[in-house]
Amino acid sequence: MADTQNKEVDQISGVETTGHEWDGLKELNNPLPRWWLYLFYVTIVWAVIYWVLYPAWPLVNGYTHGILGSNQRQEAVAAYEKGIAEQSEFADKIVATALEDISKDQELLQFALASGQAAFGDNCSPCHGSGGTGAEGYPNLQDDTWIWGGTLDDIHTTLLHGIRSESEDTRFGDMPAFGSDELLSRDEINQVSNFVASRAGVETDDGVDLAAGQTLYEDNCAACHGDNLEGLQEVGAPSLMSANYLYGKTLDDIKRQVATPRNGVMPGWVDRLDPATVKSLTVYVHSFGGGQ
Repeated sequence: MADTQNKEVDQISGVETTGHEWDGLKELNNPLPRWWLYLFYVTIVWAVIYWVLYPAWPLVNGYTHGILGSNQRQEAVAAYEKGIAEQSEFADKIVATALEDISKDQELLQFALASGQAAFGDNCSPCHGSGGTGAEGYPNLQDDTWIWGGTLDDIHTTLLHGIRSESEDTRFGDMPAFGSDELLSRDEINQVSNFVASRAGVETDDGVDLAAGQTLYEDNCAACHGDNLEGLQEVGAPSLMSANYLYGKTLDDIKRQVATPRNGVMPGWVDRLDPATVKSLTVYVHSFGGGQ
């Protein structure tokens, strides 16, 4: 309690003191504004009402359920099930519609693009980037360089079974390790790499026998990459004339890929995503503009 005998009016502020004093410091009597006190009392009353109406207090074996019996988890589950039910009509229609016909139904196309975008962000963007621009070792999905083909059917197959994945129907095309498996000597790797670089517009080493490199290419590489370095999508052999090299396009990058090739892996989604989502994802990836 305040010491009423020590109360006085502070000369500087003109406010009466409470009578408390600590080391020469006197406490001014500045009570809280009434509006603030009333608001505080209202919050207390509201809290009590809330405790009575809604789940609030934890107990040993549960919690107080409140008079209204409200349950936000049940409400969230109900909202989720309602959303799934609303989408099921479109999902079933996407499954039943051929890929090339989805774009003919604008409402169905919009649903497929929205669903595909969500699936892409959750499953594909960590490797291919949020906009599908890719990175070293991860193909750019916006350009027209497609190792396994960029048609709707090609993209759909790749999504279903992946590349070098665990799926039984995965697409599988490994490049031989001409260096580490001692299929070519170091000089031969240098020659064939310089030949490829010369055709692809990459600066080559001086004094390299490009004619010998061409012969080595024809004997070891043309069966997959083509006589004119145009590639062969049926076996997943990329075009070597493309501006986009998956693992870099310097001469050193080409030599490294010939000697110790890096063969990336893409998971198959046939057992991870439902058929409607895979088809929606196909339509969304094709919409990037690089498809065929």
